Amino acid sequence: MPNLLSSEDRAFQSVFESGQFPIQDFNHRAHLRLAYVYLTEQVTEAAYMSMRDAIHDFLKCNGIDLTKYHDTITRAWILAVRHFMDKSSHSDSANSFIDQHPEMLDSKIMMSHYSAEVLFSDKARAEFVEPDLDPIPRYGE
Repeated sequence: MPNLLSSEDRAFQSVFESGQFPIQDFNHRAHLRLAYVYLTEQVTEAAYMSMRDAIHDFLKCNGIDLTKYHDTITRAWILAVRHFMDKSSHSDSANSFIDQHPEMLDSKIMMSHYSAEVLFSDKARAEFVEPDLDPIPRYGE
């Protein structure tokens, strides 16, 4: 069975894309939720581009410098969420999906794939950099 979106997920997407989502609430879980929303209806690359564009628009709408955006972290989490979606049998919402995979809530998990030197480099912020420690599994792309 596929991963599905709830009406709450669609409302979240709409509020986020309008720039009206509270900045203080755009935490790691909200990033995961947004990734799930895009990945339920798009292939990995398209979901990444949608998420990147939505975050850019959100930052602009809220007067936040675009240098706050981190391309490698965004794409790496898209890949990670895709990995967990492909391992899942079914979720009827983003929150259900995240609750089924609490290990994703550890935002430091990317440090098992990237050294700090690579992940926090200017290059990684500006463009996607492949992991230097352990590849992120890729399938279902």
